[in-house]
Amino acid sequence: MSYRIAVRALCEFAAKRGDLDLRFTPSPSAQEGIAGHQLVAARRGERYEREIALSGSYHHLDVRGRADGYDPDANRLEEIKTHRGDLARQPANQRSLHWAQAKVYGHLLCAERGLDRLTVTLVYFDIVSQRETPLAEQCSADALRAEFEAHCQAFLAWAQQELAHRRRRDNALKSLRFPHAGFREGQRPLAESVYKAIHTGRWLMLQAPTGIGKTLGTLFPLLKAMPGEPLDKVLFLTARNTGQRLALEALQTLGAGGRCHRAESRVSAPDETGALPLRVLTLTARDKSCEHPDKACHGDSCPLAAGFYDRLPAARAAAVERGWLDRAGLRDTALAHHICPYYLGQEMARWADVVVGDVNYWFDFHAMLYALSQQQQWRVGVLVDEAHNLVERGRGMYSATLDHGAFRRLKPTLPAPLKRPFSRVAAIWQALADESEADYRVIETLPGKLIGALQQAVSQVVEYQSEQPIALDGELQRFAFDAQHFCRVADVFGEHSICDVTRQAPRGRQRRAGAQVTLRNVVPAPFLAPRFAAAHGGALFSATLTPEAYYRDLLGVAPDAPWLSLDSPFHDSQLAVHVAASLSTRYADREASLTPLADRVAAQFRARRGNYLAFFSSFAYLERVADRLAERHPDVPSWRQASRMDDAAREAFLARFDASGEGVGFAVLGGIFGEGIDLPGDRLIGAFVATLGLPQVNPVNEQMRVRLQALYGRGYDYAYFFPGMQKVVQAAGRVIRSPQDEGVIHLLDDRFGRREARALLPDWWPTASLD
Repeated sequence: MSYRIAVRALCEFAAKRGDLDLRFTPSPSAQEGIAGHQLVAARRGERYEREIALSGSYHHLDVRGRADGYDPDANRLEEIKTHRGDLARQPANQRSLHWAQAKVYGHLLCAERGLDRLTVTLVYFDIVSQRETPLAEQCSADALRAEFEAHCQAFLAWAQQELAHRRRRDNALKSLRFPHAGFREGQRPLAESVYKAIHTGRWLMLQAPTGIGKTLGTLFPLLKAMPGEPLDKVLFLTARNTGQRLALEALQTLGAGGRCHRAESRVSAPDETGALPLRVLTLTARDKSCEHPDKACHGDSCPLAAGFYDRLPAARAAAVERGWLDRAGLRDTALAHHICPYYLGQEMARWADVVVGDVNYWFDFHAMLYALSQQQQWRVGVLVDEAHNLVERGRGMYSATLDHGAFRRLKPTLPAPLKRPFSRVAAIWQALADESEADYRVIETLPGKLIGALQQAVSQVVEYQSEQPIALDGELQRFAFDAQHFCRVADVFGEHSICDVTRQAPRGRQRRAGAQVTLRNVVPAPFLAPRFAAAHGGALFSATLTPEAYYRDLLGVAPDAPWLSLDSPFHDSQLAVHVAASLSTRYADREASLTPLADRVAAQFRARRGNYLAFFSSFAYLERVADRLAERHPDVPSWRQASRMDDAAREAFLARFDASGEGVGFAVLGGIFGEGIDLPGDRLIGAFVATLGLPQVNPVNEQMRVRLQALYGRGYDYAYFFPGMQKVVQAAGRVIRSPQDEGVIHLLDDRFGRREARALLPDWWPTASLD
């Protein structure tokens, strides 16, 4: 059995030394890099060869890659690297890595074409000035072969370990059994449909109700499919942290992590510890895993960056030995070897079997897992939990905003070298703000002058950053990243997006209004579709994935992706549903609704004492109804969600829902308590939903409605109605969580009685009583 590895991965493993150093950043985007490569190649002669597929072997290593270019007339191989900023400030270890890659390609080319000698050239292309800096070296084929074999030899022991691990893993997964005596109702067809999807290399759109055991029911078949497909990795992606926790619990139930299991468990895991030989990694955002947020990511500033690549081999070996790398495990391993936990996580994504993380790691512009998958040619199976969130999350990934207020606050603090480029940005930005007196307007063409000025400013920040540490959470660093992201979104702007300008009122001593400029994605499908295609297959699953056409249109799944809705394990006898047919919670009727809402909540509480959740469209509405309840019915206990709650405050809010407790928790629909929380049994016996959840009617949402109408002919439904009802069903779904639960749902608005609203409620719900 051979071990396949990409040239870049081989060199990064064997040739990287020294400090972690991010000063020579921000690097060009993928689009800028492609454009730079194309421009350099276009400058070459007619016989110039581009993107040459090369491969070679050493013992059981199969090394593959694509060389950027070869000029047969000059016998010169070129490795093209795009950059921005002064090349003289490039870290030495980064230059050394580039030479290693170029020379490995040089050996593969010599071996394939029988060349005795070769000129190996690094071509650095500045995307701003569009100047080339070539660095050439004359190499014999023997010298190139020796360097290639040295890198391979450095990787060989690791490759042998990885092959042995893959055999153990696949043998264990072939004999893996479901960990419980039987499947829950509906869980077997769920598992079978996921297995079939991955076996046929397709994506499955799966609407699976709460209580069916979706997490375990999707992970189990994907793990079973790993040996046969074969899959290199399984990615479990979530939009909320609660989904990550459930995934880790399911993996432990299946035997990963060495956890002891109950007697009915039937895990087959042939290793001496009794654990499933599965490496599991949880990825955590940099701002949550950084140990020194006041320091920059290079060895002169951060102690965990100094000598990072020198200590990485030992940390990497310890991490694979540990196997279970949740957030705590990864941090412990990293700090034990005095390296950065975040960047150890980035490294271990290469060697993990199952990666649990946010959806952004596969779907957004900077998606690390997607980029690695493309580089390493992995076959991956992907599970997306709570997939209904991917519409809004996808929009956010491919939108960008520049806030004039934040920019103005930054300007007085700028160091001298940055004042001139930022003054140019300020002047162009202010001119854009002054073009119209309208508070909000959509502009048909991109603000090209502003984008050009931002690109220049970012380049100057890179120059400055190479000499001066910039704190990770500093205003300058944040603006530089925001500006770079804005320019990248501008590169892919199209009919799926709108560009708008919102005037911001002057503050303090300011005489003129500023402007917030936004490139706002409306349809993420064009960006998400290639990411679906890059996976071997997978499943998008949620309890609310209706209507089918809405999610197909906006997410961009392939036309042949099957859509399946599974029956609920619950029965209509478990639930009572009431619709307030004569009550309006429309904005104009809010004042009149306060007393009826408070009285209805109190009446239900007295009819059956216990714990309830009440959902409202805004914090202001929530506060007014809660105040009215306290005023008219002081005997009804209540507690309220606050607009900003840290982890401790959230836990305290949920802790009030004790099985023996009584009262009403007030929350905002679509917020942190509207989905992803589990309060089974008597912890929650009812919910009130006092809104359809429709997004606010404002100029932005109206522009989105207009664009969606033009694209799909259902502007109101796609912009307002479907997203609102999805939030309602998610919130109401907190009530019945297990086959033993019983509860009540009050839908408090007359519009819930309309046919189109009832059509979007779960099929298993009983017919609502109108009262």
